[in-house]
Amino acid sequence: MHRYAVGVLCIICVCWGTSSGQGSGVPPLQVATGTILTFHLQTRLNPNSQNVVDVLPKGTILQVKMLDTIDSKVNADGTHFRGEMVSSVTSGHQTIVHSDSEVRGILALLRSRSHPEGFRYELLITGVTDHGRSYDLTASLSPSFFQNASEPVSVPRSPTKPSRLAAQN
Repeated sequence: MHRYAVGVLCIICVCWGTSSGQGSGVPPLQVATGTILTFHLQTRLNPNSQNVVDVLPKGTILQVKMLDTIDSKVNADGTHFRGEMVSSVTSGHQTIVHSDSEVRGILALLRSRSHPEGFRYELLITGVTDHGRSYDLTASLSPSFFQNASEPVSVPRSPTKPSRLAAQN
């Protein structure tokens, strides 16, 4: 009987130690509807000659107004969001993506070497629809997938005057 009590006590201690040691230390990502975010175009592994967005260089800035609210405390990894391009993207004298184009993206939980918990939330743009044509692309809040987003997030106070708030990584 004494052996069973010691065994049960050991199991309880191991379970308690494991559960208390695995806190959710991943910083949350919260973005309100109407927030204007700056995304950075990433290099695609398999660029497509039919995809006009693939001619844009890595790091091209995309200003996107969020049409959905994203909260990593509520929304799961892989949650889709919608946005709208705030300004056009050009290459030379050619407009590649017009303002008011529809943006599609996901909330992703990414591995991060620089974060103590090893993970971080990131918003990724996966596609744009411009004048009825859809283009696949990859853009993130960070200039690179290998570093955390450190760019401030702008949240509009009114339709014409955005304010600057610090982004949560």
